[in-house]
Amino acid sequence: MADPLKFLIVDDDATFTHVLARAITKRGFNVKVARSADEALDIIKTWLPDLVSLDLKMDGASGLTVIQPLTAANPAIRIVVLTAYASITTAVEAIKLGATQYLPKPANADDILTALQQYDADEEIDISSQPMSVNRLEWEHIQKVLNEHDGNVSATARALDMHRRTLQRKLAKHPVRQ
Repeated sequence: MADPLKFLIVDDDATFTHVLARAITKRGFNVKVARSADEALDIIKTWLPDLVSLDLKMDGASGLTVIQPLTAANPAIRIVVLTAYASITTAVEAIKLGATQYLPKPANADDILTALQQYDADEEIDISSQPMSVNRLEWEHIQKVLNEHDGNVSATARALDMHRRTLQRKLAKHPVRQ
């Protein structure tokens, strides 16, 4: 019998990781949990996962910082980036860095495993006939500029000609739905 696939969950939400780890373990995977990007980097020094569920926004370093070390350690690795703060900019960056898929939260074990098993792009994906709302466009633009300034809120506020506290309030909110 073959060894079970190794599944690494990188997320700082204790409740989410507990539920997801239990669900993934029940499906026959060998699971480890990291609560930060640094902890994930420590784990891969001695334990190379086959599959990874990676939160984008955590305390400390962003999940994006873990993608390249993971793919360098295991070129065949499959990574799904999860986030409650989904934006086009972060999705593009995650894929450029080597992530396999990108899912908005909330996502359950089935959603995550389905995304990790999807190898081909979906040509039939629904394309909205409605343009983005002004609020969603603002959110996307803020995320793009924030990414250009490596997550530095003060530099982003200056670039947007916006007060830093105003920008912090906007960033603290969940993204506007399309």
